[in-house]
Amino acid sequence: MQLDEIINKHKADLNATDMVIWKYIVTHRAGVRHISIHELARSCAVSSTTVVRFAQKLGLDGFSELKAILKMEEPSGEVYHDDVLKDLGEFYIKTGKKLMDRNFDTASKLIHEANRVYAYASGYVQSNVVQELKRLFFYDNVLIFEIRGREEFNAVMQNVTKDDLFIFVSFSGESPNVTDFAQQLQLRDVPLISITKLHDNTLASLSTVNLYVSPARFQLYEEGDARPAFQSMMPYFLLLEIWYVKYRVYMHTKEEAVKNEEEAIADT
Repeated sequence: MQLDEIINKHKADLNATDMVIWKYIVTHRAGVRHISIHELARSCAVSSTTVVRFAQKLGLDGFSELKAILKMEEPSGEVYHDDVLKDLGEFYIKTGKKLMDRNFDTASKLIHEANRVYAYASGYVQSNVVQELKRLFFYDNVLIFEIRGREEFNAVMQNVTKDDLFIFVSFSGESPNVTDFAQQLQLRDVPLISITKLHDNTLASLSTVNLYVSPARFQLYEEGDARPAFQSMMPYFLLLEIWYVKYRVYMHTKEEAVKNEEEAIADT
């Protein structure tokens, strides 16, 4: 699990001083990988004990483990320029492996047990992700209703219950609509699954489950070319496919357990 994901998971446990430490780490991530706990404490105007407690609130043993995670996340320094197809292929393989290793049981349980499932996309590309989500789960008779804008959301909220489920797709997790909608759902204890880029964001911290993806940029043009780098959106769609397949495995396991239990009762 990467540090941004850990922070989102434990954000409710962090106080204002903890957030000062975290903001310093975010701003000076490269430097913090190589400094001592005393240097970090001095930079944040806190004690070394406070830094240790911050790490422990994240479920870590201490600063050493926190720094080890930062070092593991250190960029490889690759420049996607000379052989972009090779780099793109390696990115696909690496992304696929990460997603295959992820446990989707909690998300699958939420979508299976939901009375109604709603989805909201914060932009055009995100809406394409929602369309694919709807298409995949339709095969399993799971109907997902897409909400298009604030008026529709407000109308749905008139009758929403704790048995419903919302799925938000947002790249930054910080757009005003998604954070406002997520806060309203949290106040009503309505479960929320969010799909965002892997970084510390408000939507993830408000979600019941957050599914992270890590898009990558690839430079297709010569140095100095003003055109933006190509950003691969493949991780979002690969996440959906793997989640759906794992959902089917989850459902099969659940159905087999029920069947075995019924057979055991019949034999008694």
